[in-house]
Amino acid sequence: MESTTQSPIYWALLTHEDWTLHIAATSRGICYVGSQAQPFAELADWASRRFKDRLLIRDEDKIQPFIVELTEYLRGIRKSFTVPFDFHGTPFQLAVWNALCSIPYGQTKSYSDIATQIERPASVRAVGAAIGANPVLITVPCHRVIGKNGALTGYRGGIPMKTKLLQLESGNI
Repeated sequence: MESTTQSPIYWALLTHEDWTLHIAATSRGICYVGSQAQPFAELADWASRRFKDRLLIRDEDKIQPFIVELTEYLRGIRKSFTVPFDFHGTPFQLAVWNALCSIPYGQTKSYSDIATQIERPASVRAVGAAIGANPVLITVPCHRVIGKNGALTGYRGGIPMKTKLLQLESGNI
């Protein structure tokens, strides 16, 4: 666990049309994008588990570059992100999250596609668990992963949020 000698985690609330998302970043990059319309407690609980004793400081100025890119995405004018990331996980989780970042805008892959891509084809369930632990929704596009039969499956932000993001990317919103 990291201590209070570490830099704080800065956060802000992104609001755009009917979207409301808590966003957090360290001095190194975005580390958290919350679920749609969830209270601050979701962010606070996550931060207390992942970054014990780190201060959470509301600072819209420090979060502004991330808000700009996410808002552009939600407006349908940004298809990829250029902001730096600061996410922490096991080597397996990081491999999965990096594979998610390679899924092109408007396309989907199955959990087994991701398992094969990271050269762990028998690890489909573990891939699902790693995707479920993704702290940076939207920017690490776990919403682009669907069941092998094409069904929408679990999503930390909820199936309605996943559906809305996939509709946005298909131009159906």
